[in-house]
Amino acid sequence: MHGLQESLAAIGGCPAVWRSDNLSAATHQIPGGGRELNRRFAAVLDHYGASSTRIEPGESHQNGIAEKAHDRLKSSIAQALVVRGSHDFASVDAYMGFVGTIRDKLNAGKPTTMLAEERLRLRPLPSTRLPEYSPYTAIVRQWSTIHFAKKVYSVPSRLIGCEVEVRQYPDVVQVWYRGKLTETMPRLRGEQYHRIDYRHVIWSLVRKPGAFARYRYREELFPSLIFRRVYDALRDARGERADVEYVRILHLAASTMQARVEEVIAGLLVRGERPDFVTVKALAVPEKHAVPQVHIPPPDLGVYDRLLAGGAS
Repeated sequence: MHGLQESLAAIGGCPAVWRSDNLSAATHQIPGGGRELNRRFAAVLDHYGASSTRIEPGESHQNGIAEKAHDRLKSSIAQALVVRGSHDFASVDAYMGFVGTIRDKLNAGKPTTMLAEERLRLRPLPSTRLPEYSPYTAIVRQWSTIHFAKKVYSVPSRLIGCEVEVRQYPDVVQVWYRGKLTETMPRLRGEQYHRIDYRHVIWSLVRKPGAFARYRYREELFPSLIFRRVYDALRDARGERADVEYVRILHLAASTMQARVEEVIAGLLVRGERPDFVTVKALAVPEKHAVPQVHIPPPDLGVYDRLLAGGAS
């Protein structure tokens, strides 16, 4: 946790103390002034049998040890990326390995006597670990969405009306139904308040295409600029009927291959032809593979007769 300065083990019967700044992950403002611990952070402290102290607001120098160490690490990473010549990594694990190497270099050669002495006085950890995720319970709404932690996510339409368990990890969100994982998606951060996958909602929308014009997250139903252009072309050619045509095209993309449908409508737009649903479907429908004809000759029953004859003799 950013801002954590020290964690002192119980020495001489004293409880562990976690010292931090007034970060919102650990504390929140209370009416009348002052701050108090968030429920989740208080649960962590209780889990480890620790208490918390905080620096004074606006006095960041009181937390200078942690802040300076954090600044050195960020500066070292930035410089190493310049030397490396690229910020691109094959995976998150590759990047974390890169950061770990820099961290180990910064910590190399530091005195370990005091750390070893402190480790001898550490109390044993609790027998169970805290979950690595924040659990929520949500009801899937009529437009295949769930609402929790002030965010909105879409889920498969087959879950409409069902109660699901949501597990929010640092980087991903998992949706569980009846003990089975049904969906994994990136976690929303910052000012991102919704994540809508058109493949989740189109099955409901295709039954009520008239709702497309008033759909709250309508902009999320244009997977690419090509789909936005085809909708605009339909509006020019068909007026209000464009919503029905576009929803059907989007449903075709979700039920077959989006790339193939996109290729077809892009070609129609280039040629100046009308990209209505019937035309798009006729061009984008997957090719039917010919089923090979297998000829199996009738069995020779004479072989069986000869077998019986030989056995009788």
